[in-house]
Amino acid sequence: MYKVLKREGMAKRAEFTTVHGTVQTPVFMNVGTVAAIKGAVSTEDLEGIHTQIELSNTYHLHVRPGDTLIKELGGLHKFMSWDKPILTDSGGFQVFSLAKLRKITEEGVAFQSHIDGRKIFMGPEESMQIQSNLGSTIAMAFDECPSSKADRQYVQNSVDRTTRWLQRCKDEMNRLNSLEDTVNPNQLLFGINQGAIFSDIRIEHAKRISEFDLPGYAVGGLAVGETHEEMYQVLEDVVPHLPADKPTYLMGVGTPANILEAVSRGVDFFDCVYPSRNGRHGHVYTNHGKLNLFNQKFEKDMRPIEEGCQCPACRRYSRAYIRHLLKAKEMLGMRLCVLHNLYFYNTMMTEIRDALDAGNYEAYKKYKLENMSRGLV
Repeated sequence: MYKVLKREGMAKRAEFTTVHGTVQTPVFMNVGTVAAIKGAVSTEDLEGIHTQIELSNTYHLHVRPGDTLIKELGGLHKFMSWDKPILTDSGGFQVFSLAKLRKITEEGVAFQSHIDGRKIFMGPEESMQIQSNLGSTIAMAFDECPSSKADRQYVQNSVDRTTRWLQRCKDEMNRLNSLEDTVNPNQLLFGINQGAIFSDIRIEHAKRISEFDLPGYAVGGLAVGETHEEMYQVLEDVVPHLPADKPTYLMGVGTPANILEAVSRGVDFFDCVYPSRNGRHGHVYTNHGKLNLFNQKFEKDMRPIEEGCQCPACRRYSRAYIRHLLKAKEMLGMRLCVLHNLYFYNTMMTEIRDALDAGNYEAYKKYKLENMSRGLV
């Protein structure tokens, strides 16, 4: 299922085989929260920019249009016409970041929908049932994501409960996968490491969840207020205590620099809303830094966003034209920026894999970081 092809220090070049195809890692998962990338990006677009995995959100799809409807229509792959792997997060993060008047108990979390205020209860079993209805390739365990600013005792209690929830997730997924009418009987469960920035809690939790012998493990609860240095330290502390023969997923991270640094620390899977969110606001990534296409200096700039880029935007359109579209609030402007950014991320991951194959990843990382920091655009 997961095969390490090459190592360079802690960095791993691997492939992960699933029922929906084999993923080459390290990989960036393109975030389609409600089964679509924000910015009018289609499934054909995702195929054209070499997306390997699409990520959708359990909580949002449960609230609208409803996971039971998606199951009735054949599951998420059929619903969005995507035949490659899909990862669904558990809904835990959204429950804790979006929901109003939430109440956490041992059973789960009672809260109000951010859409219409209706009362919802979600615990390990409910999260697994929703993700089973969606039929995703990889389902994430239901966990609590404590604030990086939470006190030690709260974090310890939260992590202990998350461990108990993981056992319930595993039991429920095994049950659901055995049902005759399940959408994807080969659905995989990834566990999530938590512990805020307390390294000893993180390490102990990593050891405990490793005993569950799951197909993969994530490091959660980062990029939520801690510094980049604290994030890197957590990875250096935790990743060695997660199974080396299973993929490691850093949830919700991050910038190109974050990804390059995390690969060096043994991470395989990434996801982040930055490329699509920034693109919708006219901020685009290049190998020489980030550009804000709203800036007046691009008003007459007939160059593509980045010379030599083969994305749909750069192959045909100029900075000046895309800036005009953004200023005029034409959706095409957002769409072209999002496509460029996702292509940039996906291409960077290909470069990372190529560098690991060639055994010169650290040299590639140094070159890439230096170029991106110069801002010669």
